[in-house]
Amino acid sequence: MESREDLKSILPYLPLLLRSSTLFWPSRVVEILKALARGPHHSRVDSGEVLSVAISDIRSSLSIFEPLAPFASDGYALFFDEVRLLSPVRNRNVGFIGDSLNENFLVSFLCVLRLADFVAKKWERKEAWREAAKWFGEVVPAMANMLLKLPSLLESHFQGADDPLGGGKYSVGTGLRLLGSQEVHSSGMIEDQPNDALEVDFANKYIGGGALHWGCVQEEIRFMVNPELIAGMLFLPSMADNEAIEIVGAERFSNYIGYASSFRYSGDHVDKRDVDVFGRRKTRIVAIDALSWPGMKQYKLRFLLRETNKAFCGFIDQSKYCQYERVFQDKGLDDRDDISRNDLWFHEASSTIVETNEETSLNEVLRISDEKTSMCLDNEDSSIGVVTGNWGCGAFGGDPELKSIIQWLAASQALRPFVSYYKFSIKELQYLDQVTQWILLHKWTVGDLWNMMVEYSSQILKGETKVGFFTWLLPSLTAHEAPKSDLWNSP
Repeated sequence: MESREDLKSILPYLPLLLRSSTLFWPSRVVEILKALARGPHHSRVDSGEVLSVAISDIRSSLSIFEPLAPFASDGYALFFDEVRLLSPVRNRNVGFIGDSLNENFLVSFLCVLRLADFVAKKWERKEAWREAAKWFGEVVPAMANMLLKLPSLLESHFQGADDPLGGGKYSVGTGLRLLGSQEVHSSGMIEDQPNDALEVDFANKYIGGGALHWGCVQEEIRFMVNPELIAGMLFLPSMADNEAIEIVGAERFSNYIGYASSFRYSGDHVDKRDVDVFGRRKTRIVAIDALSWPGMKQYKLRFLLRETNKAFCGFIDQSKYCQYERVFQDKGLDDRDDISRNDLWFHEASSTIVETNEETSLNEVLRISDEKTSMCLDNEDSSIGVVTGNWGCGAFGGDPELKSIIQWLAASQALRPFVSYYKFSIKELQYLDQVTQWILLHKWTVGDLWNMMVEYSSQILKGETKVGFFTWLLPSLTAHEAPKSDLWNSP
């Protein structure tokens, strides 16, 4: 999309950012617009004077330093504030220049967010002014909602121009899914959690890692306390980038204390979890392997996609395949468009192997797989979430803030109803709960958060920021933060 000349011609006049074929507002602007969209009781924007402050705030967030006219704020106050303008003319018709005040107000708002052409045509007067309370209660929130949608509307327009038949890789709106709930725990262990959920194994690409040798971190400890998992080391090959392994029914036999060199057996454990129709414990462990000591390359788009796809493969629910399929059918995407599926994180999870021949359709293969999976899992309902922690960090050397967000994105896109995140008191994640609550409050979608993560990673690679993702996203969390350690400066 960046190569389109018509898009390039208007970008200088748009207050938007373009990264990796995606248009978006900076995070601070999204925060302000979402506050405005919720109305004056939430945003406190109920007068022209306060509106001018909000606009100045947005301009500052967009790094627009050219000043407005010296008396612009007075003009907003004079134009909008009831005490200055509307009281003397209440119940009278006051005409304004323009086809509709709504349209002109939106255009004017965009103009003050960029350098605009000062030669503007005046149209015939038509609409009458209403009370200021109605504008701040209805028009301003509607305008803010429109502006929030502006990036996706422009993307749809230009991508549709590139692909008039609507069958290309950008035609599926999976990024519009709202993020699911996420609970953050400062203490506790994944294996001790009480819910019926997928428990993430921070795996080596060879499942089990060093369980039978020298290793003694998260995966190896899990294999020690659930020793039936060791059998998988004999039969399961190295995982590819689009593969995950799910193991159902492993019973826990041991308790322990410590970690790594301090790990110690501390007694027998009686597993009291319910059993399924086959007499297996209702324990679901999913193994996903992260990049090992990725350094700066973890911020490159290719590797962001790799990690997100990997987590998605682990979190996808085979029994919900029809729901994933409906997303594509609604947008006119058929089974032949494998490229679209891959680009939108729908790599097929390879936890089930089904023998087939050339005459068997992909749908039939997946239907059989779904039936087998549903039978083995005793027809569980859709309440199974994801329990995880600092996957890809610690011994793997990844960015904890980035990895926590990637897992949340993948779980939400995989239709998992919740994520329980055990952060093990790691310093970098001290603000994870606040960031989670802020994002949920503002009803961000998977696409919203993905775009912010991509933009942040781009700035890290360019050296434009050295703070963590959470502080970059919400500067108000902390007045200052030490730059990232030299870990991220490694190749």
